[in-house]
Amino acid sequence: MKKVLLALLALVVLAGVAAGGWFLQRERRITEFAGRALALPASGITLDVPDGTGPRTLSRLLAYIRRERVGPRLKAGEYLFEGSLTPAQVVEKLLSGQVKLYRFTVPEGLRVEEILPILAGSALKLDPKELERLVTDPAFLREAGVPTPSIEGFLYPDTYTFNRNTTEKAVLRKMVERAMEEYRAADAQRKPGVKLGLMETFTLASIVEKETGQSAERPRISCVFHNRLRLGMKLQTDPTVLYAKMLLSGEFSRNITRKDLRTPHPYNTYTTQGLPPGPIANPGAAALQAALDPLDCDDLFFVSRNDGTHIFCPTLDCHNAAVRKWQVEYFRKKRRRRRK
Repeated sequence: MKKVLLALLALVVLAGVAAGGWFLQRERRITEFAGRALALPASGITLDVPDGTGPRTLSRLLAYIRRERVGPRLKAGEYLFEGSLTPAQVVEKLLSGQVKLYRFTVPEGLRVEEILPILAGSALKLDPKELERLVTDPAFLREAGVPTPSIEGFLYPDTYTFNRNTTEKAVLRKMVERAMEEYRAADAQRKPGVKLGLMETFTLASIVEKETGQSAERPRISCVFHNRLRLGMKLQTDPTVLYAKMLLSGEFSRNITRKDLRTPHPYNTYTTQGLPPGPIANPGAAALQAALDPLDCDDLFFVSRNDGTHIFCPTLDCHNAAVRKWQVEYFRKKRRRRRK
């Protein structure tokens, strides 16, 4: 019996020694692996770490995660690894939460129907149907602070960066937040006597945005509209006619007919007094600033020079002369040159 016990004790000791040797060898391999630079493709690789990923899954790629007990602190998300990195550097990035970001840019003056394809076509892969639903969803608009039945006018034009897991709601909410930030900045520089509310500001700014792409002209164009509003004159701005035509037909067209000018609609400022019921596009910072801080002027009219700039006039006689020169005669000469 004593011999049997001694034999069992010897086996336990040997097993312990073997286990200890295996453990030391494993630790040495992991330590060597942790310090070894990984050869990554020149373009980098993307690692997607879903929510709920634990150390067991990741340890297949990075064996020392369990040893360092960092698994519970890994940040979920999509990560881009570039260059020559050690596993320690990879895990440091996973712990920092430096997820891969995707960027898209929305230009100034676009309508909602033009912005949504930009969002849906970005690398975020947002659902176009969900985006379309949200822009007129009353509950979401109230939550986002949009005071209209549509989000038109409140999708601020800017360059945005989001991670892969960003939702449609989060993207639209961020764009509205940016619009409100720029409104507050413009409101802080509001000219004394300008009494436009938030909705009216975005509406006028959207008209100014569509009337000119010249930043220097925006305060003067805003002045024309403020003067017309003050005198009770109709704004008679073509972009509102185009917007009304789109709402009536369901399709956007850049052509205006005499019939369009005479067709009554709340957004047609040739037939309706004052500002339309809401924005006709999504204005940028300069247009918002111009709406609340117009230039001091006596102008009541402006006519396009057909090069992106305008002639401004304080009287109807001046305006009619500008129309003859820059519209009637200009296009007559252009047609003659085409015939030659």
